[in-house]
Amino acid sequence: MASSTSAGDRADPASTADEFDPNDPLESESSNRNRKRAALAVAPFLAIGLGNVVLLLGWGIEPLWAFALLPPILFCSVLAYIVFSTDFLDDRT
Repeated sequence: MASSTSAGDRADPASTADEFDPNDPLESESSNRNRKRAALAVAPFLAIGLGNVVLLLGWGIEPLWAFALLPPILFCSVLAYIVFSTDFLDDRT
């Protein structure tokens, strides 16, 4: 009797997997991602930030101070890329 119950339990997850696919919401969102628009929006700010680092290095300032600016520049650029590529703010308007 226990074997029939375990066999029935094995069949149930297979039938429920066809009804509910947890990856469906992720697939629909990933098709809406606009990576090109995000890259075009973030590229000028990333270029200005990296240009500032190069300018500081060209002025002869110690490299430690110039490279101390890199983490905030890269963090803000990645954060802006994520926001633009996933349309994070479209749900709020």
